[in-house]
Amino acid sequence: MKENLTDIICIGAQKSSTSWLHHVINAHPKVQAFENNKYTSTNKEAHFWDWNYHRGIDWYKDLMKVDEGKLSIDFTPEYALVDEARVRECKEYSPSAKIIYVLREPVCRAISALRMFILRDDKDENFTLEYGDYFLEAVRKSRITRHSEYFKNYSTWKQYYDDILVINYEDIRKNGSEVVDNLYKYLNLDFKEMNGVMREEFSRRMQKKVWKSTEFEISRDCKMFLEGMLYRNRNYFESAFGFTFEEHKDLFAQKKRRRSRRKKV
Repeated sequence: MKENLTDIICIGAQKSSTSWLHHVINAHPKVQAFENNKYTSTNKEAHFWDWNYHRGIDWYKDLMKVDEGKLSIDFTPEYALVDEARVRECKEYSPSAKIIYVLREPVCRAISALRMFILRDDKDENFTLEYGDYFLEAVRKSRITRHSEYFKNYSTWKQYYDDILVINYEDIRKNGSEVVDNLYKYLNLDFKEMNGVMREEFSRRMQKKVWKSTEFEISRDCKMFLEGMLYRNRNYFESAFGFTFEEHKDLFAQKKRRRSRRKKV
């Protein structure tokens, strides 16, 4: 009998290249993603431990069935937000699952999440997000505060899973190959099991951007609000996880650079 209902679980963070990591891991012949259906988000996010929990464990068992010798995989960033009772139950069904948590500088993650959320309102790249009621409502509805509580989220899962792999999103951007090498070792996946065709597909996936939010303009006031809201989180996470975040340092220079390029044209 298979030990784990789910062998590989990624709990977030949202907008931290989890789709890309799923795409790359799923290139290995030992890993098998579930089939997309109307209750899931593509073949990546099963959402069982959050919004599909009411469907019952048998529904999840059917979804996560894999061929003999394969590893099941569920990358649902919202799992970072589930309560201790759900994590404890997850541990019961997947006692030796590998848990992955990707952390991104919280202000830049929030901006990317807002862009994704606001796209649902059919905004295009010419839209500018200004500070006001619409912005504040988007911050609330996209749960920026809750998604930014990395250490709280990590600690809930850490109570039940000792060996959680924490990845800095910026390391993916700087040296994705090294991150994937370490990730494959953590997951006990061997590159030697990939034939020529599989390696070509793996290389193609390594170069692909799976999801990128439309980068409409966000006003300085909105960025300043998010900076004031989240800078303490950033400082604490750097200390708690031993990370150094750099992505936010160009945050307030980007608009100026875009304007200068327009003038040159």
